[in-house]
Amino acid sequence: MTFDLTPAAQRAFAAAAIWSSQGDGDGVAPPELLLGLLSEAESRAAGMLAAHGITAELVKSRWPGLRPLEPPLPGRDGRFSAEVKTSLFAAAHRLGHFPQPLVFATEHILLGLVAAEHDSSDWLVQHGFSAADLEMEIQRLYGYEKGERSRKQEKGERRKEKGESGEDSVKALNWELSPSSLLSPSSLFRILDAAANRGREGLRVVEDYVRFALDDRHLTRELKQLRHALTLALARVPAGAMLAARDTQADVGCELTTAAERTRPNLAGVVAANFKRLEESLRSLEEFGKVLDPEFGIELERLRYRGYTLERAVESTRAGIERLAGVRLYVLLDGRPSSGEFETLAVALVATGVGAIQLRDKCLPDRELLMRARRLRELTQGTKTLFIMNDRPDLAAIAGADGVHIGQDELSVHDARAIVGASMLIGVSAHSLEQARAAVLDGASYIGVGPTFASGTKRFDPAQLTGLELLRAVAAEIRLPAFAIGGIDGRNLRDVLSTGFTRIAASGAVTAAADPAAAAREILRQLGG
Repeated sequence: MTFDLTPAAQRAFAAAAIWSSQGDGDGVAPPELLLGLLSEAESRAAGMLAAHGITAELVKSRWPGLRPLEPPLPGRDGRFSAEVKTSLFAAAHRLGHFPQPLVFATEHILLGLVAAEHDSSDWLVQHGFSAADLEMEIQRLYGYEKGERSRKQEKGERRKEKGESGEDSVKALNWELSPSSLLSPSSLFRILDAAANRGREGLRVVEDYVRFALDDRHLTRELKQLRHALTLALARVPAGAMLAARDTQADVGCELTTAAERTRPNLAGVVAANFKRLEESLRSLEEFGKVLDPEFGIELERLRYRGYTLERAVESTRAGIERLAGVRLYVLLDGRPSSGEFETLAVALVATGVGAIQLRDKCLPDRELLMRARRLRELTQGTKTLFIMNDRPDLAAIAGADGVHIGQDELSVHDARAIVGASMLIGVSAHSLEQARAAVLDGASYIGVGPTFASGTKRFDPAQLTGLELLRAVAAEIRLPAFAIGGIDGRNLRDVLSTGFTRIAASGAVTAAADPAAAAREILRQLGG
């Protein structure tokens, strides 16, 4: 889909195109567009921004990565990032009652930047902008009251596609009902409008929980991306047609409710209900959209499956935080030279209050390893110490462990879950931020992040050591319980804690100490446990 721009808006995009906030120079992004609008000093958008105290210097301080492109890339002013496209669609949706096709002026572009849902929108709202107020101001400027329809709209004329293709294009749907359809066009658009509203509302509720209750940057970003994808998909539906078909006063379902809808038992109940609302609305959009265009249904199906993945990730994060709330020190224990020595050490660790013990032994035969696992289960049963089995979901299931830990080269979370069932904890080793993010979406219960330092119990190539930087990166955006691992002891524990991590996994620092129980108590003291 192409966008018609006034000369001032064209100049603003040209000015924005010489900047890059993303380093790759692909497509004008919202921060760059703000600079472009401010450069058009006589424009309405520049005046509105100035009235809210927003200057080019303030924009650059908020996005310090903004750099001029040298040399400028030809034609970049005509390429838009996904966030800018979403913003333009948001403005077009809000101004669907204006004469069409809408020619974007600078004030329309600013409305879209405020109304869309991305970091720049949040920043503008923090500086006093309101999409509703800005929309009313634009209506006043144009002497146009909401609810009016142009003659072209009344006749149902649609904007013609200009044949542009590629990533910046959005295919316009053929919104014509077949003669055999039992639905009137207004009925169909009414259904799509209601389902779209439910989906956006449900997604916003879930995002608020993840953003403010879990404080999870990674999942918040994933949910925002889903909202952007839904906005782009819905932009293929004529916004004016949906608004015209809306009739809340005559909606027979507005006053129908159940007792379950009036109450929520807790925050988890709120999230579960709104994920279901999202998924049901996407299914409705998918099914009714197929009446008009099969590709629209296919796109909504993809979004619905993304919703399912995020529902599992959010619930796994919530459940992991709850079940591992008191676990700060996680000790890796091998089978020891004898069963008696193993039992003595395990008893001491449990009595000390270690939060979790992982049985990890690559040398013992399966039969002996299972004997150790069953004994560790007996020793931890009824205590505050969790028993985790390393690498072996089969033995974890047989021994009745609390969880199993898997590495990047072992079974997937999906396959491990098929063996151990729904209730068992599944931990995943993560050696990079990308692996940590993937573990969250895969439904892991916790992650082990490292190796941070060289270890006395497991040899690593120096290039494999991830150091403190990975810990900082994970702590900054992931709230799934995460344990720093690899060579951590009393000498470097303070450095680990400075990254934002509050949980560690240790082996030799405890099990090789002269007094393992005393070593564990000292680490727990430093961890605040």
